[in-house]
Amino acid sequence: MTLDRTTTSPKAVLLDWDNTLVSSWDIIHDAMNVTLTRFGHEPWSLADIRGRVRKSMRDSFPELFGDAWEEAREVFFDRFREIHVDRLTLLPGAEEMIRRLADSDLHLAIVSNKTGDFLRAEIAHLGWTNLFDGIVGATDASRDKPAIEPVRLALGDSGIEPGPAVWFAGDADIDLQCAHGAGATAVLIRPEPPVSGEFGDTPPHHHVADCHAFLQLIEINRR
Repeated sequence: MTLDRTTTSPKAVLLDWDNTLVSSWDIIHDAMNVTLTRFGHEPWSLADIRGRVRKSMRDSFPELFGDAWEEAREVFFDRFREIHVDRLTLLPGAEEMIRRLADSDLHLAIVSNKTGDFLRAEIAHLGWTNLFDGIVGATDASRDKPAIEPVRLALGDSGIEPGPAVWFAGDADIDLQCAHGAGATAVLIRPEPPVSGEFGDTPPHHHVADCHAFLQLIEINRR
């Protein structure tokens, strides 16, 4: 865990959603296997889901389902819609972190590859909508993570340009790729530290185990 002041002080904090702030692997696993089996594919294990679900649906489903990808998308949406709010679980420290950051003068936003309508429904269910200066989900921008467009949309009219003063935190390689593409400070939030070479030319500038540690890291780098 890196808790030293080694990077530019943050002006904006952009956060991934799934498995950074909320636990959703079992929800995605359920909806994905309903979809896969409907279209004649073998179901995936939870380990498969964790390893393979990164891209947004408009980028990943054509690869999986070919010309039937839009029909597959609707099957996934139907099942996901049935279960996602009731089975949503906060990760440790997430609520305290979000409320502390929202009370600061930082620009705080979500950048997720979850479909925007589902993302906003989950945030509203938690009563968090007014805590964020921006909420960007898949298809809200012209391209999805790891492209820079969602970052620009999340920064909105804040006057903050993509760069090191924008801290982008998430649990997956695509979050780090997005951060590097925007010239931002990349933070990996997950219990396991990165191994050498794991993220190629887009390694994290910081690794922290959880939301508690990320909040500490932000506060240290704002002193």
